[in-house]
Amino acid sequence: MSMTDPIADLLTRIRNALMAKHDRLDVPTSKLKTSVCALLKREGYIDDFEIVESRPVDQLRIYLRYSEEGVPAIRRLQRVSRPGRRVYRRSDDIKPVLNGLGVALVSTSGGLVTDREARERRVGGEVLCEIW
Repeated sequence: MSMTDPIADLLTRIRNALMAKHDRLDVPTSKLKTSVCALLKREGYIDDFEIVESRPVDQLRIYLRYSEEGVPAIRRLQRVSRPGRRVYRRSDDIKPVLNGLGVALVSTSGGLVTDREARERRVGGEVLCEIW
């Protein structure tokens, strides 16, 4: 069965795992999902991720991050661009999320970057999601 929006599916699975207080979750892997997880790890929203080989599709295992009190590091995941309405921004039009406390993931011609990196590199692209 084909999926029309794999990024929304990834964000929903992460959101559901956080609400259920799971330590980790497994999702079908893709290059874009791996790039999203790499940025989330670098920004400190998840602890780690790894690719687990399985059949018929490899799985991306994501280890979620919580504080000592059990509060998730991710408070909100919001899909911006979707298949029915793509959202593209120039580098000048990409605004900081929550005055820099959050991060937006932008798909550029040079790969997936954060909103901060897109403004520094002066490149625009498709705004995939916002996370804080």
